[in-house]
Amino acid sequence: MHWTLSAILAAATCAATCETGPASPVGQWLAKDGAKIRISPCGRNLCGFIVQASSPTDPTTGRPPTDKNNADPAKRARPLVGVEVLISMHHDGPTQWSGQLYNDNDGKIYSGNLIETGPSGIRIEGCWLGICGGEDLTRIR
Repeated sequence: MHWTLSAILAAATCAATCETGPASPVGQWLAKDGAKIRISPCGRNLCGFIVQASSPTDPTTGRPPTDKNNADPAKRARPLVGVEVLISMHHDGPTQWSGQLYNDNDGKIYSGNLIETGPSGIRIEGCWLGICGGEDLTRIR
């Protein structure tokens, strides 16, 4: 078999940079509503924080959104940006992480999963009383 220089360079480049499996969920992700979530390691687990709310202002107050639905009244005035929404997600299979999810829409914490759907996609699913729902997010970086 005869290899050209360009084929050798392409193979070497791919060996150094091509992915053989799902990408790590660490990074920044975009939800369909425009919110952005940053996922990063926290110890041996993963955590996710809101880095941009779906809207820059709360339509009822005209001010930046707060965690107004939190079950803890002392946390309702804190800015929504910076709130942890993926809590202690531990590796639970080749493409899945399990832990807890904070839903800022109702201020409750649910059991949930983060599922890697590919290098540019993840799905976050929460469950309550056996009923599960989720959302697909797209990698920003």
